[in-house]
Amino acid sequence: MRRKIKVKRPLEPDGLYGSVRVSKFINYLMERGKKNAARKIVYGAFDEIKEKTKKPDPLEVFEEAMRNAGPSMELKGRRVGGANYQIPFEVSGPRRDTLAMRWIIEAARGKKGSPMSNRLAEELVLASKNEGEAIKKRDAVHRMAEANRAFAHFARSYKKK
Repeated sequence: MRRKIKVKRPLEPDGLYGSVRVSKFINYLMERGKKNAARKIVYGAFDEIKEKTKKPDPLEVFEEAMRNAGPSMELKGRRVGGANYQIPFEVSGPRRDTLAMRWIIEAARGKKGSPMSNRLAEELVLASKNEGEAIKKRDAVHRMAEANRAFAHFARSYKKK
């Protein structure tokens, strides 16, 4: 018998900026269901971005950071004839956003010594300038995809299981 199709509910835009992307970012940042704490961190980071960049809208910096940190290629493991190959694939839009958010948050959490909102603001500003840890991670993924381009022909026979 076939499985019931899962209905993907649309995400509500956040209250302050009216952006679904910011709302998703807050959800990724949230730990142990503490959404209010995550909101305070993100909005604090946006206030910090306003001060640092002297731009009236921190959403521009956020969007630029997301565009820059998102990878265009990624690797997926595939078993062919007893050997595992890392096959480069193009990244879809939602997956690209997911990876960008994850890497930016990971980079901010990796820094120590200041409040999370400051670290997040710093990482977002760096990512918008094509610098920082999240960008290094994206570049490393792109280099690996480029190095494994020889195995791209296996992608044609790739089926999701």
